[in-house]
Amino acid sequence: MLTEAKKAKLDQFKAVFIEYTIPKTIINDFDKLRLHHDLAGEKPCMMLSGDTGCGKSALIEHYYDNNPPHFADGRRKVPVLLSRIPSNPSIESTLKQLLHDLGQFGAKSSKRLKHGNEIALAESLVEQLKRSGTELIIIDEFQELVENNLGKKRRDIANQFKYINEKAGISIVLVGMPWIDQIADEPQWSSRIFIRRFIPYFKISKKEELQLFIRVLKGFANRLPFSDKPRFEDLDIALSLFAISNGCLRKLKNFLDSALTEALINDAVTLNKQCLSSAFKAWRPELDNVFEMNVNKIQGCEVEQYSTFKPDGPQDEDPFIDTQFCKKVPLVRLLKK
Repeated sequence: MLTEAKKAKLDQFKAVFIEYTIPKTIINDFDKLRLHHDLAGEKPCMMLSGDTGCGKSALIEHYYDNNPPHFADGRRKVPVLLSRIPSNPSIESTLKQLLHDLGQFGAKSSKRLKHGNEIALAESLVEQLKRSGTELIIIDEFQELVENNLGKKRRDIANQFKYINEKAGISIVLVGMPWIDQIADEPQWSSRIFIRRFIPYFKISKKEELQLFIRVLKGFANRLPFSDKPRFEDLDIALSLFAISNGCLRKLKNFLDSALTEALINDAVTLNKQCLSSAFKAWRPELDNVFEMNVNKIQGCEVEQYSTFKPDGPQDEDPFIDTQFCKKVPLVRLLKK
Protein backbone atom coordinates (compact mmCIF):
# COMPACT_ATOMS: atom_id res chain seq x y z
CA MET A 1 0.00 0.00 0.00
CA LEU A 2 0.99 3.61 -0.33
CA THR A 3 2.37 5.53 2.62
CA GLU A 4 1.11 9.04 3.30
CA ALA A 5 4.32 10.43 1.81
CA LYS A 6 3.80 8.42 -1.38
CA LYS A 7 0.15 9.44 -1.57
CA ALA A 8 1.27 13.07 -1.38
CA LYS A 9 3.68 12.49 -4.28
CA LEU A 10 0.92 10.86 -6.31
CA ASP A 11 -1.54 13.66 -5.57
CA GLN A 12 1.05 16.23 -6.56
CA PHE A 13 1.62 14.56 -9.92
CA LYS A 14 -2.11 14.13 -10.54
CA ALA A 15 -2.44 17.90 -10.24
CA VAL A 16 0.33 18.58 -12.78
CA PHE A 17 -0.65 20.83 -15.67
CA ILE A 18 1.63 21.19 -18.70
CA GLU A 19 1.47 24.62 -20.33
CA TYR A 20 2.32 23.75 -23.90
CA THR A 21 1.62 26.06 -26.85
CA ILE A 22 -2.20 26.03 -27.05
CA PRO A 23 -2.88 26.28 -23.29
CA LYS A 24 -0.37 29.14 -23.04
CA THR A 25 -2.21 31.00 -25.80
CA ILE A 26 -5.57 30.46 -24.10
CA ILE A 27 -4.27 31.58 -20.70
CA ASN A 28 -2.93 34.71 -22.38
CA ASP A 29 -6.40 35.22 -23.91
CA PHE A 30 -7.97 35.03 -20.43
CA ASP A 31 -5.54 37.62 -19.09
CA LYS A 32 -6.29 39.98 -21.98
CA LEU A 33 -10.04 39.64 -21.46
CA ARG A 34 -9.63 40.60 -17.82
CA LEU A 35 -7.89 43.81 -18.85
CA HIS A 36 -11.14 44.95 -20.48
CA HIS A 37 -12.88 44.96 -17.10
CA ASP A 38 -11.52 48.40 -16.22
CA LEU A 39 -11.85 49.81 -19.73
CA ALA A 40 -14.83 51.55 -21.33
CA GLY A 41 -16.89 49.97 -24.07
CA GLU A 42 -18.20 46.49 -24.77
CA LYS A 43 -16.62 43.52 -23.01
CA PRO A 44 -15.56 40.94 -25.61
CA CYS A 45 -16.35 37.28 -25.02
CA MET A 46 -14.62 34.04 -25.94
CA MET A 47 -15.55 30.53 -27.06
CA LEU A 48 -13.30 27.60 -26.06
CA SER A 49 -14.17 24.18 -27.46
CA GLY A 50 -12.64 20.75 -27.81
CA ASP A 51 -13.53 17.08 -27.76
CA THR A 52 -13.80 15.04 -24.60
CA GLY A 53 -10.48 14.55 -22.83
CA CYS A 54 -8.60 17.26 -24.72
CA GLY A 55 -7.81 19.18 -21.51
CA LYS A 56 -10.45 21.96 -21.41
CA SER A 57 -11.53 21.39 -17.83
CA ALA A 58 -7.95 20.91 -16.61
CA LEU A 59 -6.97 24.21 -18.23
CA ILE A 60 -9.77 26.31 -16.78
CA GLU A 61 -9.35 24.73 -13.33
CA HIS A 62 -5.61 25.46 -13.52
CA TYR A 63 -6.35 29.10 -14.35
CA TYR A 64 -8.91 29.35 -11.56
CA ASP A 65 -6.51 27.80 -9.04
CA ASN A 66 -3.91 30.41 -9.99
CA ASN A 67 -6.46 33.22 -9.56
CA PRO A 68 -8.42 32.01 -6.52
CA PRO A 69 -10.99 33.81 -4.38
CA HIS A 70 -9.42 35.81 -1.57
CA PHE A 71 -10.27 38.43 1.03
CA ALA A 72 -9.38 42.08 0.49
CA ASP A 73 -10.69 45.16 2.29
CA GLY A 74 -12.89 42.93 4.42
CA ARG A 75 -14.66 41.39 1.43
CA ARG A 76 -14.43 38.11 -0.42
CA LYS A 77 -13.08 38.80 -3.89
CA VAL A 78 -13.64 36.40 -6.80
CA PRO A 79 -11.49 37.65 -9.69
CA VAL A 80 -12.38 34.62 -11.81
CA LEU A 81 -15.81 33.00 -11.52
CA LEU A 82 -15.70 29.38 -12.67
CA SER A 83 -19.15 27.90 -13.13
CA ARG A 84 -21.00 25.47 -15.38
CA ILE A 85 -24.30 25.02 -17.15
CA PRO A 86 -26.48 22.67 -15.06
CA SER A 87 -27.95 19.57 -16.65
CA ASN A 88 -31.30 20.25 -18.35
CA PRO A 89 -30.84 23.96 -17.68
CA SER A 90 -33.43 26.68 -17.25
CA ILE A 91 -32.87 30.39 -16.76
CA GLU A 92 -33.52 30.00 -13.04
CA SER A 93 -31.23 26.99 -12.48
CA THR A 94 -28.44 28.60 -14.53
CA LEU A 95 -28.55 31.88 -12.60
CA LYS A 96 -28.72 30.07 -9.27
CA GLN A 97 -25.71 27.95 -10.24
CA LEU A 98 -23.73 31.11 -11.00
CA LEU A 99 -24.74 32.68 -7.68
CA HIS A 100 -23.82 29.50 -5.81
CA ASP A 101 -20.39 29.29 -7.47
CA LEU A 102 -19.82 32.96 -6.69
CA GLY A 103 -20.19 32.11 -3.01
CA GLN A 104 -23.87 32.78 -2.39
CA PHE A 105 -24.31 29.33 -0.91
CA GLY A 106 -28.03 29.60 -0.25
CA ALA A 107 -28.83 30.57 -3.81
CA LYS A 108 -29.85 27.13 -5.04
CA SER A 109 -32.52 26.65 -2.39
CA SER A 110 -33.48 30.26 -1.64
CA LYS A 111 -37.19 30.79 -0.95
CA ARG A 112 -36.75 34.57 -1.00
CA LEU A 113 -36.21 34.56 -4.77
CA LYS A 114 -39.48 33.04 -5.92
CA HIS A 115 -39.71 30.53 -8.73
CA GLY A 116 -39.86 32.24 -12.08
CA ASN A 117 -38.44 35.56 -10.85
CA GLU A 118 -35.51 35.51 -13.27
CA ILE A 119 -35.20 39.31 -13.29
CA ALA A 120 -34.55 39.40 -9.54
CA LEU A 121 -32.02 36.57 -9.86
CA ALA A 122 -30.17 38.29 -12.70
CA GLU A 123 -30.09 41.63 -10.87
CA SER A 124 -28.82 39.91 -7.71
CA LEU A 125 -26.10 38.15 -9.69
CA VAL A 126 -24.91 41.39 -11.33
CA GLU A 127 -24.82 43.11 -7.93
CA GLN A 128 -22.82 40.27 -6.36
CA LEU A 129 -20.39 40.13 -9.30
CA LYS A 130 -19.62 43.81 -8.83
CA ARG A 131 -19.20 43.42 -5.06
CA SER A 132 -16.88 40.45 -5.63
CA GLY A 133 -14.64 42.31 -8.05
CA THR A 134 -15.12 39.62 -10.69
CA GLU A 135 -13.10 40.26 -13.85
CA LEU A 136 -13.83 37.14 -15.87
CA ILE A 137 -16.61 34.53 -15.98
CA ILE A 138 -15.78 31.06 -17.31
CA ILE A 139 -18.74 28.76 -17.92
CA ASP A 140 -18.06 25.08 -18.56
CA GLU A 141 -20.33 22.49 -20.20
CA PHE A 142 -21.95 25.13 -22.38
CA GLN A 143 -22.99 22.47 -24.90
CA GLU A 144 -25.85 21.67 -22.51
CA LEU A 145 -27.68 24.64 -24.03
CA VAL A 146 -27.37 23.08 -27.47
CA GLU A 147 -28.36 19.59 -26.33
CA ASN A 148 -31.31 20.48 -24.08
CA ASN A 149 -32.60 23.92 -24.96
CA LEU A 150 -33.44 24.33 -28.60
CA GLY A 151 -35.38 27.32 -29.84
CA LYS A 152 -36.81 30.02 -27.57
CA LYS A 153 -35.62 28.56 -24.28
CA ARG A 154 -32.01 28.58 -25.45
CA ARG A 155 -32.34 32.13 -26.75
CA ASP A 156 -33.79 33.25 -23.42
CA ILE A 157 -30.80 31.86 -21.52
CA ALA A 158 -28.42 33.40 -24.05
CA ASN A 159 -30.19 36.73 -23.47
CA GLN A 160 -29.50 36.46 -19.74
CA PHE A 161 -25.78 36.02 -20.39
CA LYS A 162 -25.91 39.02 -22.70
CA TYR A 163 -27.50 40.99 -19.84
CA ILE A 164 -24.79 39.88 -17.40
CA ASN A 165 -22.04 40.70 -19.90
CA GLU A 166 -23.44 44.23 -20.38
CA LYS A 167 -24.65 45.15 -16.90
CA ALA A 168 -21.77 43.63 -14.92
CA GLY A 169 -19.21 44.73 -17.52
CA ILE A 170 -17.44 41.34 -17.48
CA SER A 171 -16.14 39.21 -20.33
CA ILE A 172 -17.55 35.67 -20.49
CA VAL A 173 -15.79 32.53 -21.73
CA LEU A 174 -18.07 29.79 -23.04
CA VAL A 175 -16.46 26.34 -22.75
CA GLY A 176 -17.73 23.06 -24.12
CA MET A 177 -17.77 20.33 -26.73
CA PRO A 178 -17.20 21.11 -30.43
CA TRP A 179 -20.90 21.75 -31.12
CA ILE A 180 -21.02 24.85 -28.91
CA ASP A 181 -20.11 26.57 -32.18
CA GLN A 182 -23.86 26.51 -32.80
CA ILE A 183 -24.19 29.15 -30.08
CA ALA A 184 -22.24 31.55 -32.26
CA ASP A 185 -25.23 31.59 -34.62
CA GLU A 186 -27.37 33.19 -31.92
CA PRO A 187 -27.82 36.92 -32.64
CA GLN A 188 -26.98 37.63 -28.99
CA TRP A 189 -23.52 36.10 -29.38
CA SER A 190 -22.44 36.38 -33.02
CA SER A 191 -20.92 39.84 -32.53
CA ARG A 192 -19.77 39.31 -28.95
CA ILE A 193 -17.50 36.31 -29.39
CA PHE A 194 -14.24 38.00 -30.21
CA ILE A 195 -11.93 35.01 -29.63
CA ARG A 196 -12.47 31.38 -30.66
CA ARG A 197 -10.08 28.63 -29.64
CA PHE A 198 -10.18 24.88 -30.21
CA ILE A 199 -8.01 22.38 -28.33
CA PRO A 200 -7.19 19.46 -30.66
CA TYR A 201 -5.93 16.00 -29.83
CA PHE A 202 -2.25 15.39 -30.35
CA LYS A 203 -1.05 14.03 -33.68
CA ILE A 204 2.33 12.69 -34.79
CA SER A 205 2.04 12.49 -38.59
CA LYS A 206 3.88 15.78 -39.04
CA LYS A 207 7.32 16.50 -37.63
CA GLU A 208 6.21 19.54 -35.65
CA GLU A 209 3.24 17.60 -34.22
CA LEU A 210 5.50 14.78 -33.04
CA GLN A 211 7.87 17.31 -31.51
CA LEU A 212 4.99 18.92 -29.61
CA PHE A 213 3.79 15.56 -28.27
CA ILE A 214 7.33 14.70 -27.14
CA ARG A 215 7.70 18.08 -25.41
CA VAL A 216 4.54 17.36 -23.45
CA LEU A 217 5.83 13.88 -22.55
CA LYS A 218 9.10 15.39 -21.33
CA GLY A 219 7.12 17.88 -19.29
CA PHE A 220 5.33 15.05 -17.49
CA ALA A 221 8.58 13.12 -17.06
CA ASN A 222 10.29 16.11 -15.44
CA ARG A 223 7.45 16.48 -12.94
CA LEU A 224 7.51 12.87 -11.76
CA PRO A 225 8.66 12.55 -8.12
CA PHE A 226 11.94 10.83 -8.98
CA SER A 227 15.48 12.21 -9.10
CA ASP A 228 16.14 9.87 -12.04
CA LYS A 229 13.78 11.22 -14.70
CA PRO A 230 12.47 8.71 -17.28
CA ARG A 231 13.18 9.16 -20.98
CA PHE A 232 9.69 9.47 -22.38
CA GLU A 233 11.21 11.17 -25.43
CA ASP A 234 12.72 7.87 -26.63
CA LEU A 235 10.79 6.92 -29.76
CA ASP A 236 9.67 3.48 -28.56
CA ILE A 237 8.22 4.91 -25.34
CA ALA A 238 6.72 7.97 -27.05
CA LEU A 239 4.96 5.83 -29.66
CA SER A 240 3.73 3.41 -27.00
CA LEU A 241 2.21 6.28 -25.03
CA PHE A 242 0.62 7.67 -28.18
CA ALA A 243 -0.84 4.24 -29.02
CA ILE A 244 -2.40 4.10 -25.55
CA SER A 245 -3.92 7.57 -25.76
CA ASN A 246 -4.63 8.08 -29.50
CA GLY A 247 -3.54 11.64 -28.81
CA CYS A 248 -6.14 12.24 -26.07
CA LEU A 249 -4.53 14.11 -23.16
CA ARG A 250 -6.88 12.68 -20.52
CA LYS A 251 -6.15 9.08 -21.55
CA LEU A 252 -2.42 9.80 -21.52
CA LYS A 253 -2.53 11.42 -18.08
CA ASN A 254 -4.75 8.71 -16.60
CA PHE A 255 -2.32 6.04 -17.74
CA LEU A 256 0.68 7.92 -16.34
CA ASP A 257 -1.15 8.37 -13.02
CA SER A 258 -1.80 4.62 -12.93
CA ALA A 259 1.81 3.82 -13.87
CA LEU A 260 3.13 6.12 -11.15
CA THR A 261 0.87 4.41 -8.60
CA GLU A 262 2.35 1.02 -9.56
CA ALA A 263 5.88 2.43 -9.39
CA LEU A 264 5.37 3.94 -5.93
CA ILE A 265 3.80 0.75 -4.58
CA ASN A 266 6.81 -1.23 -5.82
CA ASP A 267 9.39 1.31 -4.54
CA ALA A 268 10.71 1.96 -8.05
CA VAL A 269 13.38 4.64 -8.40
CA THR A 270 11.97 5.91 -11.69
CA LEU A 271 9.15 5.27 -14.15
CA ASN A 272 11.16 3.31 -16.68
CA LYS A 273 9.96 1.09 -19.53
CA GLN A 274 9.68 -1.93 -17.24
CA CYS A 275 7.38 -0.03 -14.87
CA LEU A 276 5.30 1.23 -17.79
CA SER A 277 5.03 -2.33 -19.09
CA SER A 278 3.84 -3.60 -15.69
CA ALA A 279 1.29 -0.80 -15.50
CA PHE A 280 -0.01 -1.65 -18.97
CA LYS A 281 -0.45 -5.33 -18.01
CA ALA A 282 -2.48 -4.29 -14.97
CA TRP A 283 -4.49 -1.77 -17.02
CA ARG A 284 -5.35 -3.83 -20.13
CA PRO A 285 -4.18 -7.43 -19.60
CA GLU A 286 -6.22 -8.66 -22.60
CA LEU A 287 -4.18 -6.56 -25.06
CA ASP A 288 -0.72 -7.07 -26.50
CA ASN A 289 1.67 -5.01 -24.42
CA VAL A 290 2.92 -2.07 -26.50
CA PHE A 291 5.92 -1.64 -24.21
CA GLU A 292 7.12 -5.13 -25.12
CA MET A 293 6.85 -4.60 -28.88
CA ASN A 294 9.49 -3.68 -31.38
CA VAL A 295 9.04 -0.01 -32.24
CA ASN A 296 8.08 -0.92 -35.82
CA LYS A 297 5.17 -3.07 -34.57
CA ILE A 298 3.48 -0.51 -32.30
CA GLN A 299 0.08 0.31 -33.78
CA GLY A 300 -2.18 3.26 -33.15
CA CYS A 301 -4.37 5.86 -34.81
CA GLU A 302 -4.93 9.59 -35.07
CA VAL A 303 -8.16 11.53 -34.90
CA GLU A 304 -9.89 12.11 -38.24
CA GLN A 305 -13.10 13.82 -37.16
CA TYR A 306 -14.16 15.17 -33.80
CA SER A 307 -17.46 14.26 -32.19
CA THR A 308 -20.58 16.06 -33.35
CA PHE A 309 -24.19 16.62 -32.32
CA LYS A 310 -26.91 16.65 -34.98
CA PRO A 311 -30.36 17.09 -33.45
CA ASP A 312 -32.12 17.38 -36.81
CA GLY A 313 -31.63 13.74 -37.85
CA PRO A 314 -34.32 11.01 -37.81
CA GLN A 315 -35.90 10.44 -34.40
CA ASP A 316 -34.58 6.88 -34.15
CA GLU A 317 -30.97 8.01 -34.71
CA ASP A 318 -28.58 9.00 -31.94
CA PRO A 319 -27.84 12.73 -32.42
CA PHE A 320 -24.37 12.22 -30.94
CA ILE A 321 -21.69 11.04 -33.36
CA ASP A 322 -18.55 9.77 -31.65
CA THR A 323 -15.02 10.89 -32.44
CA GLN A 324 -13.72 9.17 -35.55
CA PHE A 325 -10.15 7.84 -35.76
CA CYS A 326 -8.15 6.57 -38.71
CA LYS A 327 -7.62 2.85 -39.15
CA LYS A 328 -5.06 1.46 -36.74
CA VAL A 329 -1.65 1.24 -38.42
CA PRO A 330 2.00 0.89 -37.36
CA LEU A 331 2.76 4.34 -35.97
CA VAL A 332 6.13 4.51 -37.71
CA ARG A 333 4.13 4.58 -40.94
CA LEU A 334 2.40 7.76 -39.79
CA LEU A 335 5.80 9.31 -39.14
CA LYS A 336 6.75 8.77 -42.77
CA LYS A 337 3.78 10.68 -44.20
